Amino acid sequence: QVQLVESGGGLVQPGGSLRLSCAASGFTFRRYSMSWYRQAPGKERELVAMISTAGGNTNYRDSVKGRFTISRDNAKNSVSLQMNSLKPEDTAVYYCKPEGMNWGPDDWGQGTQVTVSS
Repeated sequence: QVQLVESGGGLVQPGGSLRLSCAASGFTFRRYSMSWYRQAPGKERELVAMISTAGGNTNYRDSVKGRFTISRDNAKNSVSLQMNSLKPEDTAVYYCKPEGMNWGPDDWGQGTQVTVSS
């Protein structure tokens, strides 16, 4: 059974940094591209960043380019998101997800809350 445990969120002032982590289990981690998504109150969940299976290719939504960095450690079955220069509009619950896997609404982890506020 797929299990994803996100951590590292918190309250941070604008301009600050956070590093999110996702511990994955229940599937062959190294075979899947991994992504971070986020969902702000009243908004749809959106893709933030994606990393290929070996980590050689990454993609970001325009609003986080140059500020966020996604990385992975296949030996530890983990994916991380380093977030710098945080803005209030980055406030959301952040989730990780394997790409290319059958996925339903109940498959998401609990997420980790990021709040950017002064």
